[in-house]
Amino acid sequence: MTFDTLKCAATLENLNQVIEFVEEAADRFQLATKKKLGMLIAVEEAFVNVCHYAYPDAEGDASISCGNDNGAFVVEIADSGAPFDVLSLPAPDTTSDIMDRQIGGLGVHFIRTLTDQVSYRREEGNNILQMILHKAEDTPP
Repeated sequence: MTFDTLKCAATLENLNQVIEFVEEAADRFQLATKKKLGMLIAVEEAFVNVCHYAYPDAEGDASISCGNDNGAFVVEIADSGAPFDVLSLPAPDTTSDIMDRQIGGLGVHFIRTLTDQVSYRREEGNNILQMILHKAEDTPP
């Protein structure tokens, strides 16, 4: 299991750096294009959540680790902010008229649906969100 890690301030100014870091790792892993784009959306949503909610009263850092684990592409986003399991949120309403829906929750929906596996754990004072994609060819829509 080989992982590369990027540590940066959890600010929106670092979003492009985070996306480029994960994209380069996905390219080295030769992840299929459709899967790579899905992972990049999931990473963006997860990192933006950290930027907005992990450190409500202070600045803080995030660590993004990615690499190959037994043939799967794994991305972990960790922060030492307030404990919060993003996966504990209920699934959003995606069937009602868009004007009648409650605001929020679609980012977590994207994280859940654009990855093959997703999990959360709190370890040594850190929130760790792990997203996994299995290496497989794109399937036609």
